[in-house]
Amino acid sequence: MLDRRSLLFAAGAAFCAAPALAEVPKTLDPDKDGTIDLAEAKTAAGALFDKLDKDHEGTLDIKELHGRVSKDDLAGADPDKDATLTKDEYLALVEKKFKAADVDNEGTLDAKELRSPAGKALLKLLK
Repeated sequence: MLDRRSLLFAAGAAFCAAPALAEVPKTLDPDKDGTIDLAEAKTAAGALFDKLDKDHEGTLDIKELHGRVSKDDLAGADPDKDATLTKDEYLALVEKKFKAADVDNEGTLDAKELRSPAGKALLKLLK
């Protein structure tokens, strides 16, 4: 019979053995490899940009971004200082956030990297 400590150890070992990659959102991983690469991130971000651009002006302001970008991030990603992001500027911000989350520099993000603060900031720009 297993005592409490043995049960907790067994449960912890089972949890650690579970594949972390299964947590990558399937909608962001069309090739189903358990990771998100930059092209997949930019494809998702481009689709979200188009969805958020309800007035079809080709830009998003802070209100249209619905809290996905801080004022500081907006200012940093807005080289023409018009308080909006074009699709190219938005995708450049996505690339910057992707690189910040890619701590192992493999060119892909797994579930662990997406759970980091940088990964969470990137996910806001993708869905």
